[in-house]
Amino acid sequence: MLGSLPQLSQKIYEVIVRRFLAIFFPPAKWQKISIVMKTQGGEMFSAGFKVPVDEGWRAVMNYSFFSGKKKEKEEDAEKGGDDEKEEEEQGVNPELLKFLGSVKKGSVLELSQLEVKEGETSPPKRYNSGSIILAMENAGSLIEDEELREQIKGSGIGTSATRAEILKKLINNRYLKLNKKTQIITPAQLGEMVYEVVRCSIPQMLNPELTASWEKGLTMVANGDVSENEYMEKLTGYVRRRTDVVKGLSNANDLGRAYRYVAQYYK
Repeated sequence: MLGSLPQLSQKIYEVIVRRFLAIFFPPAKWQKISIVMKTQGGEMFSAGFKVPVDEGWRAVMNYSFFSGKKKEKEEDAEKGGDDEKEEEEQGVNPELLKFLGSVKKGSVLELSQLEVKEGETSPPKRYNSGSIILAMENAGSLIEDEELREQIKGSGIGTSATRAEILKKLINNRYLKLNKKTQIITPAQLGEMVYEVVRCSIPQMLNPELTASWEKGLTMVANGDVSENEYMEKLTGYVRRRTDVVKGLSNANDLGRAYRYVAQYYK
């Protein structure tokens, strides 16, 4: 019966089945390897990568209709479109792994050859309609403060029921543009100008730590550590103070420069 379906329907069916089966598989496990070396001349060299130990759920995600490169792109999109990785996933020579296992901190190695490799870094990939939802869900990963990052973990921007609507509203309000063919999302001129207004007026609003601190306050209310009235007084006071600061600003020149800078990319 499956063979009688159109090719596109067969692919969709396979995606649904594999995603469903992956739910019941264990997590994928990786071995992280990091090595830092220092020459007698004081030059520092470092390398880091991770080696798959147990494929886990990834074992059932090998789509029959994907080539190697297409599969890598699809997995990158699921991870949020971020092309910057501290460790590179790669196949490692077993002999190299055995050698690295024998190296200990402070070991002295013989340097036989040096080679300079030139290259260019690539910019982060554009968000698409799927990866930006994941980025909203995991917004707390951008927070450096460990306590605040843990506080917002599982919260992110919006909820699972509202994130798609938030994105739709941003597009309808012409803050973002959506390429209907590729599903790639790019900023719109109006959206960039709104961003510049906030950046020049209340830059704290652009910091995810602010959201995390509010989430922390709500948790403290839920746990009974602070009262609801105390939390609302602090929140209202913050909004009032920031509003007064904005009302007293004389940043027309800064806004003008920001507008002109943004406008040059939207001719």
